[in-house]
Amino acid sequence: MMSLPRLAVCLILLAVSAPLAATQLQRMDGQTMGTTWSVQLVLPSAQSTEQVRRGIQAELDRVDGQMSTYRPQSELSRFNRAPPGSWQALPPEFFEVLQHALQLAKDSDGAYDPTVGPLVNLWGFGPDQRPRQPPTVAAIEQAKARVGWWKLRLDPVGHRAWQPGGVCVDLSAVAKGYGVDQVGRYLQRIGATTWLVEVGGELKARGRKPDGMPWRVGIERPDAAAGAVSAADELVRTIELDDRAVATSGDYRHVFEDNGRFYSHHIDPRSGWPVPHEVASVSVLANECMQADPLGTMLSVLGAEHGMAYAREHGLAVLMIVRTAQGFEQRMSPAFAAELRR
Repeated sequence: MMSLPRLAVCLILLAVSAPLAATQLQRMDGQTMGTTWSVQLVLPSAQSTEQVRRGIQAELDRVDGQMSTYRPQSELSRFNRAPPGSWQALPPEFFEVLQHALQLAKDSDGAYDPTVGPLVNLWGFGPDQRPRQPPTVAAIEQAKARVGWWKLRLDPVGHRAWQPGGVCVDLSAVAKGYGVDQVGRYLQRIGATTWLVEVGGELKARGRKPDGMPWRVGIERPDAAAGAVSAADELVRTIELDDRAVATSGDYRHVFEDNGRFYSHHIDPRSGWPVPHEVASVSVLANECMQADPLGTMLSVLGAEHGMAYAREHGLAVLMIVRTAQGFEQRMSPAFAAELRR
C-alpha cells in the first residue's frame, strides 16, 4: 500500500545529454511512500538487474514500514499511539531520522518541527484526510497544544524515545530523503560506483555516466506544473550532481482551495497556519538527502528574507523561487552560487 503523501516534485531528470550505451546504463523503477522511485546505474558484474531492483525496494520498504504516517502498523504509528509517559524502543533507522529531525527543530527554533502531525492532519494534509476546508481557530489552538519538539526525549544508548502523551510525530519531510540515502548506501555495498537515485523528486548521484558526462537535473518553474509555460521554458536552472544530493520543496502542488484562497501543505508549527508568504519553492544541495529534504520545508516556513538569511548564516546551498509583481525571481545563497562554479 502507498504511505507517505506525495509532496512537491520539482526536480526533473534531464535525459537530453550525449547518447548513452544502453548495455552500460541500467534503469529501474518502482513505488514507495505514496510516490515513485527510479534508479539509473552501471550494474556491478556480480549483480543482476532483478537482484538490484529487489534490494532497492527492500531498502525503501524498510523506511516506509518504520516511518509511514499512513500505515497503522508502522513503527512511527506505534509510537504515536504509545501510552503517555512511556519509553519506546525504536529501530536504528527510525531513531537516526528522529534524532536528526529534533536537532533541526532546535536549530530553527521550531520553524521545522517533527511533532507537527496534529496540525498536518487538521488541515487535511495527513492520513486523517479531513474535509478540505479551513479549521476553526479553536481547533487550530487545540491541535497546536499537542505540538512541540521539546516534549520528546531521546535515549541514544538504548535507542528509545519518550512519549509524553498526545505527541504525533510526522517525518514526511525527512523520510524520502533518508530513503534516497539508504538506497545509495546499498548501491555502494554491492559495488556500484556510478548511479543516480530519485525518490519522489529527491535525488542523489555518484560518479559520472558511462559517456563521461555528469548527472544533470533541472529545477522546475512553479508555473510549469499548471501548464502555463512551454516545455522549453519549464526549467529555471540545471545543476550537476556528483556525490551530492538535492531536494526541492514547493508550495504549489499539494494545496487546497476554499473561497478563492489557496492553502499550502507547508504548515508553520509555531502559528498553526499554512505559510502565506511569497516563496514558491526552495531547492537545497547537500552531502546527504536527509539533510536537504527537511531544510527545504524549514526554509519555506521561514520565508524569503529570514530563510535566505538562515542559509547564508549556516553556509547552506539554497535556491529560492520567489513570487514578485513581475513574476518569479531566483534568489540563491553564496554557497549555491559556488556550487554552480564548481
